[in-house]
Amino acid sequence: MGEGILKLWDSTGLANFTIGQIVMMAICGLLIYLAIVKNFEPLLLLPIGFGGIMANIPLAGIAGPDGILGILYNLGISNGLFPLLIFMGVGAMTDFGPLLARPSLAILGAAAQFGIFITLIGAILMNYLPGIEFSLADASAIAIIGGADGPTAIFLASRLSPDLLGAIAVAAYSYMALVPLIQPPIMKWLTTEEEHQVVMTQLRPVSRYEKIMFPFLLIGLAILLLPTATPLIGMLALGNLLRESGVVDRLSSTAQNELINIVTIFLGLAVGSKLSADKFLSAETLGILALGIFAFSIGTAAGVVMGKIMHRITGGQVNPLIGAAGVSAVPMAARVANKVGQEANPQNFLLMQAMGPNVAGVIGSAVAAGVLLAIVGS
Repeated sequence: MGEGILKLWDSTGLANFTIGQIVMMAICGLLIYLAIVKNFEPLLLLPIGFGGIMANIPLAGIAGPDGILGILYNLGISNGLFPLLIFMGVGAMTDFGPLLARPSLAILGAAAQFGIFITLIGAILMNYLPGIEFSLADASAIAIIGGADGPTAIFLASRLSPDLLGAIAVAAYSYMALVPLIQPPIMKWLTTEEEHQVVMTQLRPVSRYEKIMFPFLLIGLAILLLPTATPLIGMLALGNLLRESGVVDRLSSTAQNELINIVTIFLGLAVGSKLSADKFLSAETLGILALGIFAFSIGTAAGVVMGKIMHRITGGQVNPLIGAAGVSAVPMAARVANKVGQEANPQNFLLMQAMGPNVAGVIGSAVAAGVLLAIVGS
């Protein structure tokens, strides 16, 4: 009788919880709190947080190869399927008209990717700190956080550094959610009140023909110049073609709604499977979180500085604030640029102009991932 009670006790969670698992459940609870109460990137933080709680349940094996989270991870994360499907949905939801109306604004999207390559160096230098050992592949996967593009970060981490996927995904989506808090101080520090008030001219109308041809131009350039980026660029182009062709409304609607919603749930839970205590609680994770905020800040600053340069070159026609939208947190970064501009001049509407570098940033982060994959990936 006593032996049976002992076996029953040994099969309970109370008898098997570790301090690390309790800490991780609390962290995942915080992610859910931020999603529900603060509305910080709820579509991802909520399923990631709940998946993390499930991954830390002792004895259940939910995150193991035969558990539901492990199955979802192997189904769509380890092979990069889920991020690619999300990119198709993003393409279907994105209007590239502002970029096509003023292609020069793509320079701002490119400049904002500067943070990725600076962070790559920073990650390598972190190896001098005790308890941290990042390989070049690890550093590359961490650096992509600076692009502020969650699916791209997950795609690259799944290829180059699967063991760090959980920390990289949480850092990427957390900082994306904190765009309204992180970016304004950097923008105001680097610009003047006079620059904030610059009113940009209305964008020219973009024809349907231009919008239809753009996905083909995008995938064509990727094929010729950077084939390693074609998985991301190709799915983005396909989604956008579904939108702009005007002949497959059902497919476009599915990509924008049902498909991307289902995949988002699966992706969030699968990422949560990597938040188990034995994988997440380490000095390397703290290093990733620190590098993530550094990468995002440098990317924002680089975009604003390039915006100031374009402001000078164009004789004051470009508001430097829209450079901060060059990170690919769509459309949050564009909204932040618009808000800061309106604080200086309530009649200054920068949203559409800011969407140009914002969508260019989506392409830029995919290109940066392709470059890193070509150089570092085997």
